[in-house]
Amino acid sequence: MTDPIALFDEWYTQARETEPSDSNAVTLATADARGRPSARMVLLKGHGPDGFLFYTNFESRKAHELAENPHVALLFHWKSLRRQIRIEGPVAPVDDATADAYFATRSRDSQLGAWASDQSQPLPDRQTFMDRFDEVSARFEGGPVPRPPHWSGFRVTPQRIEYWQDRAHRLHERRLFERTADGWCEGLLYP
Repeated sequence: MTDPIALFDEWYTQARETEPSDSNAVTLATADARGRPSARMVLLKGHGPDGFLFYTNFESRKAHELAENPHVALLFHWKSLRRQIRIEGPVAPVDDATADAYFATRSRDSQLGAWASDQSQPLPDRQTFMDRFDEVSARFEGGPVPRPPHWSGFRVTPQRIEYWQDRAHRLHERRLFERTADGWCEGLLYP
């Protein structure tokens, strides 16, 4: 049987070599407590056998939806490779050490932006945000920018992974992996 995480590594490596921009961009689909869906692009910032990582402001719409309904779907689409990967599973916050380590790798302006932004909240005008950015820049001038308490990451633990490969005449190949108590089971789906 194929290891679905090893297969992800293979496809992701190829995407990083061929996609013209943001090969780590992934659609994140969430739903609120009433089941109303919402989707947006986020950037994959880590992955492995334990899951797939992305980061956000905990006051954002997505974070509120994740608190209400901690189940998500991810969709990678790499047009240049004519491939996509769908991942479904529960999500949980990462630990502080993981969030701190990733935050330290971000550019300084991105770190400052995490402090300045009330993500997903109404903004009266662009200048208000830029003024807040300038205030935060002055506040942390000359020193490191710590991770804001309202900013962290989530890990998606895959329960279902589908690999889709475009084929001629819409005779696509779909491979499905589902997590079981003993590991993964593999099968095919009609296109």
